[in-house]
Amino acid sequence: MVEDPLERIARQEREKKERGSGLRTVVIALVVVALALAAVLAYVWYQKSSLVSDLEAEKADLTEQMITLQSDFNNLSSDYESINSQLDTSREQVAALIDKIAKTEATNRSKMRQYEKELGTLRSIMKSYIVQIDSLNTLNKKLTADAASARREAEASRRANEELSQQVQDLSGQVAAGSVLKARGLRLEAFNNSDKVTDRSGKVARLLATLSLVENELAERGPVRVYIRVKDPEGILLINSKSSEFTFGDEILQASASREVDYEGGEVELSIYLNDIPSFTKGIYTVEAYTDRSMLGKAELLLR
Repeated sequence: MVEDPLERIARQEREKKERGSGLRTVVIALVVVALALAAVLAYVWYQKSSLVSDLEAEKADLTEQMITLQSDFNNLSSDYESINSQLDTSREQVAALIDKIAKTEATNRSKMRQYEKELGTLRSIMKSYIVQIDSLNTLNKKLTADAASARREAEASRRANEELSQQVQDLSGQVAAGSVLKARGLRLEAFNNSDKVTDRSGKVARLLATLSLVENELAERGPVRVYIRVKDPEGILLINSKSSEFTFGDEILQASASREVDYEGGEVELSIYLNDIPSFTKGIYTVEAYTDRSMLGKAELLLR
């Protein structure tokens, strides 16, 4: 059957309109999708920019805190060589941490959290230095006052008895001083379970006192027992099951540990270990060394 020309033209027009309508629908849909994607990308970019800005602000604040701590360390000083040495080490740690922060991207959150923890540790160390310096200064003032008082009393006593005792004192003093054993280089160190030197109180397994008996031709030859008395930061004497007593002057004293050596007039180096102490606390430990006839010296050890 032959299609009427007019109907064919009408049909073609309808098909053309239908195709145009479908194309417009596709174009509109694509535009809507493109706008939605643009909105999502804009939101993501805004969120990322805001997060980066916040992280940069946190990094700047952390850097400022470290610089403040560095200034505090630089302004802190003491009259004690051991503390000054530790202060120098802590100053180097602060400077190194500031350099690390500067070289680390603010978006590296794990590193920034690590640096915050290190900042807290350095602040705690700073506080401990302040406490130690204050304690030592207080102790030094007391010792200075006690020494001044003792000098005044000694001077008064000396003047009262000078004419009566001067000659006898000179002769007996020369003999006694010449024959008494003396020592040098007394030192107290702490060791961990790996026999390595440490200053961490929680790592200490034992203490070691070392000294040298100096050469003395006038001193008595033979066995000599050297005693040490170690006191903790509270002034409490450290003892264990092997501790012993000894007589010094008119007093009976408790010794933390002791060791016997053979003395023949020449210099003798010796070491005395102090073991089996349950625990150690932070602070300054003191050691005094004695023989039955003399005090050989005194030294200190700072544990953190």
